[in-house]
Order: sequence, then structure tokens, then C-alpha cells
Amino acid sequence: MAAVSSASDTGDPRGRHPPERRLLLLGGPQSGKTSTANTILGDEVFDTGTETTHSNVGQTEIYGRRVTVVDTPPWAIPSDPEDNAEADSNDNAGAESDSPPQAPPSLDSEGPCMGAILCPPGPHAILLVVSVTQPFTDTQRRAAEEQLGALGGGTWRYSMVVFTGVDKLPKGVFIEEHIANTGDALQWLVERCGSRYHAFDNTRKETEDNTQVPELMEKVEELITDNQGWYFEVNELILLEEEQARRALEEERMRMEEHARQREQMIGGPPRELRLLLLGWKGVGKSSVGNSILGRRYFESGQETELCLRRQALVSGRRITIVDTPGWDWFSVRRTPKRIRQESQRGAALLRPGPHTLLLVLPVVSSLTARKRRTLLAHIETLFGDSACLHTMVLFSCGDWLGRTPIEEHILRGGRELQRLLEFCGNYYHVLDSKTPGKDRSVSVLLDKIEEMIRENGDKAFLPIQTEWC
Repeated sequence: MAAVSSASDTGDPRGRHPPERRLLLLGGPQSGKTSTANTILGDEVFDTGTETTHSNVGQTEIYGRRVTVVDTPPWAIPSDPEDNAEADSNDNAGAESDSPPQAPPSLDSEGPCMGAILCPPGPHAILLVVSVTQPFTDTQRRAAEEQLGALGGGTWRYSMVVFTGVDKLPKGVFIEEHIANTGDALQWLVERCGSRYHAFDNTRKETEDNTQVPELMEKVEELITDNQGWYFEVNELILLEEEQARRALEEERMRMEEHARQREQMIGGPPRELRLLLLGWKGVGKSSVGNSILGRRYFESGQETELCLRRQALVSGRRITIVDTPGWDWFSVRRTPKRIRQESQRGAALLRPGPHTLLLVLPVVSSLTARKRRTLLAHIETLFGDSACLHTMVLFSCGDWLGRTPIEEHILRGGRELQRLLEFCGNYYHVLDSKTPGKDRSVSVLLDKIEEMIRENGDKAFLPIQTEWC
């Protein structure tokens, strides 16, 4: 663990951004973690209808502070040795166990380190989300301890318990009484967090008198003050171990996927996944393009994208995962802030084991000069390497402006610079009308072209992510 003073973490040195606070949410299954993240952000940023399998980032502003919230997959509940012994005894006696079998951990699930990576340089507060509607047993306590232990030493001084579902407590019962009556495991957790806790009712987030988020942020400020303004940073050795473990899991997942594909060819099966990364300079319509492909408004268009956002949907029989990224500067790579360049790479890292296609978004209404072309290619090669050209496709946005003009005629009129850009991309391109999400029939044609590109790339079907992108 490295502790770094937040005196150097007060935002942009030129004062363009308000001071930032970074919150990492951890919790068990059905703890209300994702709903809590949405309550803090003040909007339905994360999907609460499905189990979180990958860490996701949201951002808002509270009282002039930029607040970054990272929602993470639920921590795994370790099996109880006594339960296992009892189950073995029952099996030997020919009887069935009353307890349902523990599901094996998903190969897609991530550890807490990925969540910490997504709020660089590290979280100011680690919020351990616990539902008052679920019993907090010694097994749950060990799960919390293992989760924080995976991040390294010194995590408890940055931790706070956030109780959810407090509206379900009996009338007249306060959270302090619940802590006292629940048992030693919960009391241990609260004490381990320095007796820092907060109660959340996620059903009250729309009410005018809702003060629970400001009160939480006041407690976060107290925690930061107690830590002398420092934040938590994951030990580099732990990150390396996490990356090695993740690669081993990824190799196993790829082996299983290959086996599943072979079975699908014989008996059919689930839809194929395509992982797409949206890239381009500012204001080209990346978010609108993402909405058009996914068929609904998943990304907020019309405003500048600050952080990468990953969304997924079933489209034309495929599972499509898209990451929207902040825009680059059109003049030069050096004029694109370092944090934006890093965020672009982090966007690729969100598409493990790597994006199939880098969609370079280019409005048909834009003229492409030599400088713009060189800057686009410099961004791609600098951030993603020389082999990125094999996985890059130009996606023309604002296709409705063409009217009846074929895109090929537009390319000829666009001049030599546009043609050189397309040559860099292996002449893979497509045009979308991003005004009407879900109604553009050319989306399925785009997906066909992406699959054609994947076939052409053979054993290099996707752009493998690099450790330094994480």
C-alpha cells in the first residue's frame, strides 16, 4: 500500500476541474451495492436488474467536488468448513444436504483490484455495503476480510460500512441497535472500520429532504482528514499477481469459449460476443454512435465524455459490448491531456481479453486535413501499438447528411487524406445514421463487416490488452 497526500490531488493544476473524491464500493451478493452507487451519483447510471460481473465507473459533482464512484462485482462467499463437513457426512449417509451447493466463482468475475485501478490513483474511501435484511454471519465477515486482504495492507483505515435497506428495520429500531443485536461478526466489521458507518435508504433518493448523500460525503471528508489527506493505492506487486491470475483465468475462459464454439457449430447455442471500442476526437458523435449500435440510449450524448463507460446489449443475435471513451485533441497527441490518453487505454482494458474492433468515428460533414489524419493515426499507434491498424474500422457518423449520395462517392470527394486513412484501416469502413437509435438497419451490416474483419485477422481476432493499459 502506498499513501499519497491529496494536496497534489485537488484536480487540474490550472483549476479547470473541482477537487475530486474517489469512492470504491465493495459488498456481497444482493447487498444493494449498485443501488447505493446510483443513489450517490443521483441517477440510474448502473443497471440494478442484473448481477454486476465487471467493475464500472460513474461520476457526478456534489457541492463543487467531482465524485467518482466505482461499482464492483459482489465478493465471493467462502464455503463454511463446518457446512462442508456436514455435507460430506450427508453424502456418505445417502441423504441430501439442506443447503444449496455453492456456485463456483465465475471466470468473468473480477477481484477488487480492478475496481481500485478504475479510480486512479486510488480510492479515498472504501465503502463496504451491507444489507440489514440479510444475516451477517461469520462467513460474511471472512468474505469481507478476504476482499480487503486482496487489496493489500492498510485498507481498513480507509474503510467505512454502509448499511442498506434501513427502511426495512422494525419501526423505532435505529441502526445502532441493529448493530448491537446482530451479533459479534457485524460488530467486529464496524469496529475494524474504526466505528465508521452510515445508513442508506435507497428508496428515498428522489425525495427533496434526502440528506443521506451529503451526510455520507461529510463522513468521507472526516475519514480523509483522519488519514491526513491520503488515499489508498494498491501495491504494485499485488497488481502484478492479480494480472497473472487474471491471465490464467482468461486462458481458461478462452479454452472454454473455443469448446463452446465447437459445440455451437453442431447444436447451436448462445450468441457470439463482439467487443467494440469507440475512438475519435471531441464532438464527433461517439456516444450517439454507441446508442445507435446498441439500439437505445445507453450513453449520454450532447455533453463531453469524461470517463470510459461500458454498456452491453443483444443486437442482431450477437452480444455487443461497447466502451465509449473521452475525445482526443484533433491538433496533436501532445495536446490531448495525459489522463484522456490513459482513459482511452483503460477503455480497451475494460474489454477483456481485448477489443475486436477499434471504431474510429468520423462525421461525414467533417473535412479531413493532413494534420487531422496524422494526429488520428498517431493517437491510435501511440496508445494501442503498431498492430492496431489490423483492428481499426472508420465509422462515419451523421450519415443522414449524405442524403442519396453513396458513401463511396463521398470518399472520392473527400480527397487523398481520407483515402489514406481508409488504407491504414485496410479499407474497412461503414456509415451510420446515429439520430435514430434502434431504427438503423445498417447496424446489422456493420456487425457483419466486423465479423468479416475478425475472420480476416485469423488467430489475431482481437487486439490483446497490455498490462500498462490497466
